[in-house]
Amino acid sequence: MSQPDRGGSSDPSLDHVLSRLAVTEARVRDVVLRRRGTPREGPDPFRGLYLSDGEVDRLLALRPPARHNPEIDAVLARVESDADRAEATGAVLRLRRLERSFGLQPTDVDLLLLALAPEVDQRFERLYGYLHDDLTRRRASIGLALELVGAPGLAAAARGRLAAGAPLVDGGLVEVLDADRPFLTRALRTPDRVVMHLLGDDAPDPVLDRLVVPPVPVLAGEPKELAGTLRRGAVLCYLHEGRRSSAAAFAAAAFAELGMAAVVLDLTRPVADVRAVARAARREARLLGAGLVAGPVDELGAAVGEFCDPSWPVVLFGRRSWDPLWTAEVPLCLEAPTVPAAEVAAFWTALLAGEVEPGLDVTAVVSTANLDPRQVERAASAAWWQATHAGRPIGREDLRAGTRSQNAAGLERLATRIEPAVGWDDIVLPPRPMQLLRELVGQARRRGVVLDEWGMRQGGGRGEGVSALFAGPSGTGKTMAAEVIAYELGFDLYTVDLATVVDKYIGETEKNLERIFAEAERVNGVLFFDEADALFGKRSDVKDAHDRYANVETAYLLQRMETFDGVAILATNLRANLDDAFTRRLDAIIDFPAPDAEYRRRIWDLALRPGLPRAADLDLDVMAQRFNLTGGNIRNVALAAAYFAAEERRPVSMADLMRATHREFLKLGRLYHQSDFAPYQDLLA
Repeated sequence: MSQPDRGGSSDPSLDHVLSRLAVTEARVRDVVLRRRGTPREGPDPFRGLYLSDGEVDRLLALRPPARHNPEIDAVLARVESDADRAEATGAVLRLRRLERSFGLQPTDVDLLLLALAPEVDQRFERLYGYLHDDLTRRRASIGLALELVGAPGLAAAARGRLAAGAPLVDGGLVEVLDADRPFLTRALRTPDRVVMHLLGDDAPDPVLDRLVVPPVPVLAGEPKELAGTLRRGAVLCYLHEGRRSSAAAFAAAAFAELGMAAVVLDLTRPVADVRAVARAARREARLLGAGLVAGPVDELGAAVGEFCDPSWPVVLFGRRSWDPLWTAEVPLCLEAPTVPAAEVAAFWTALLAGEVEPGLDVTAVVSTANLDPRQVERAASAAWWQATHAGRPIGREDLRAGTRSQNAAGLERLATRIEPAVGWDDIVLPPRPMQLLRELVGQARRRGVVLDEWGMRQGGGRGEGVSALFAGPSGTGKTMAAEVIAYELGFDLYTVDLATVVDKYIGETEKNLERIFAEAERVNGVLFFDEADALFGKRSDVKDAHDRYANVETAYLLQRMETFDGVAILATNLRANLDDAFTRRLDAIIDFPAPDAEYRRRIWDLALRPGLPRAADLDLDVMAQRFNLTGGNIRNVALAAAYFAAEERRPVSMADLMRATHREFLKLGRLYHQSDFAPYQDLLA
């Protein structure tokens, strides 16, 4: 077999493959010569459409093929001797590595090369057609392949090398086609990925497109212990992930300790056929002589077993505990190391070195986000593109946008996502609730330091979340305060829609809530329950089945709030309606009082935004003194007055405010004195 022009370069691995294919060509030539020695009938225009008597006699007279040709064995010995010398000099021969990784026998390698030959040299298509006596059959059949390697087709051991469960078939190196045909006439095919690998291409299988990700630096834990266990023969390990853990990086580092690369699969991305991905991933790891790292596997169920390989090291990870029903193999179960907040911040700083605006404290901005190292890489990239698009250095808002970009969309199907746009300067509250809000933000921001670095984490399954209750009359700023907290933490605000939660069927409400809490733990967001007393109401005496199941619902919420790892805020107008047991589970209870005249004046000024044109007769002191309105009511009045003025294309006047205030009183059903609206009583009709 002539070797192609290599452009003057030398690749020992490819030379070895081509030399072995030359031996394969010699095997084919040997059988062709023997076939030519068998007499055939003369030309027949209908040959192939029927079997003549003479052809039947020829088939019956055929003798079993010779088992070995000594000359071919001698050529093969020389080729393998050259391969030994190349490996002794440090060369990596892909065919040899593949043979060791997949546990192939010499006969398996010969069969693989016979299936590979037509993928590399078109002449083999026609040669196989000649040997099959059928030019439409251009791949080697099982029977022909066994004949070419001198293996008897009747021997169970020989046939077993190409049966289900054999290394060639189970490892995905050879595909057996035409399952409806008799076993010996089924065609053999080498998958494209195996062909390209043997020819020197390391691009992953297209089935793994966008799933294979490069390992990130390991920022926590000591991988040598795991590496030692893998060295002693462990083939399956499961790493249980928590928030801010780095299971994939830790596993890849353990394989690096063994001198192995790692094929890392990110299974958070959509996967159409999990089993096809698992088969391709197992084959990819063996082809590259690398360990397989895959996860999270929480939602795969029984398909988790597809990633396990009884003779090759695999590390899986996920947020759930290992389920023994996933696979028959018993794994080594470990907790993935949690990356300290300081290390995460240092990683952010290293990724953004020289790109941030002067004086920006990156650590202070990103310290609230619970991102693992891979999410940090993506968030930093998103922040860089945000700043690049705006033509400026990376600033605080870019970092927050990058953090929010790593939030999965799952929670948006269960709650309404709000991108916060208000901060401390936009909310008006008395000193006491304002101080408590700032303390709540500080607690959420520093929980990593206190719980992880200072060791203040509590046992008993209690989560590391932050929860608070906002209580007060409608319109006093509870929702805005939740938005301010989300803005200061750099999070999105997710408002739970009660219509998507409450279900008339028993047990469904709890399931909906569990989905919300589980998704909320995966994102950097603030979970906001408005009108929380509808869900978190007091338990009552059991008089009928309705009372019993209502109490079960409240009891479930009590347990789930205690194990929640995110930031949750409950808001209610009727604090007395909440079950007292929630009080212990809340980190803060903040009362929002109705504003007095001083605070109403400040709210009026904020409600009439800076871009709003104001007439000279506006007197906000009068509005604050005369009308006892909450902040929400004042914003409604300001908006209505703006529409009145915009309709007539003029600035907002005092008359517009009076008219809009009157509409608000009517909407609320509240009594008022005509004198309060003087001298604009004529506008109230």
